[in-house]
Amino acid sequence: MSFSLKPIGNIADSAANRIIKIIPSVTFSNKKVTGVLKWAGKHLSSPPSNRFILGASALMSQPFIDLNNKRVDEKTRKVSAARTIAKIVAGTTTGVIIRWLCFKATKSMAMKPSKSTGFLRSLLYPKNTSKVTVKGLTHHKMFLGHLLSLGVMMFTNFAIDAPLTISLTNKLLDKIDKKEKKITNNYFKKYPYYSSIDEFVAKSKEVNNGISK
Repeated sequence: MSFSLKPIGNIADSAANRIIKIIPSVTFSNKKVTGVLKWAGKHLSSPPSNRFILGASALMSQPFIDLNNKRVDEKTRKVSAARTIAKIVAGTTTGVIIRWLCFKATKSMAMKPSKSTGFLRSLLYPKNTSKVTVKGLTHHKMFLGHLLSLGVMMFTNFAIDAPLTISLTNKLLDKIDKKEKKITNNYFKKYPYYSSIDEFVAKSKEVNNGISK
């Protein structure tokens, strides 16, 4: 029994074409709007930019989901949100830098062979030079950039991302604890029935022990 992905691909193409036909065409006459769209299409279409956009979108949504998780207690929500923020920041930072360096490297090493380029700069240029087109060379560089960045990130995920995530999480939790202590201390300064939270806890225990007796 043979299996082919071609029918599935045809169905996907047909569905995509129907969706595109439903979407109304829009023409922007404002020069500022068209300028922004042109700039975005030129500068935000690269893999490093796409990774940054994904990270920024995740940073604006996922921590709030953790903070509003009613199935766990408040402390767990804060720890989860801090860990999520640290993971997004660490992953986005290393992902953008590694992608940028890898695509920069493949671009500089996939130049057309000539006397001025040298061996290293033409090392990744396609071997079959008779069939190389501008579009094909662009796809070739993109593929090598993705492949190289994927290989590098297999190591950096453990060597950089994981330790950086732990470090950032601890720093965020320290800031949260300091902020909570500051709020509590300010409360006792405003209402000086007790000098500190420790005294309040101690007095509360004494009262509870007296009641239980």
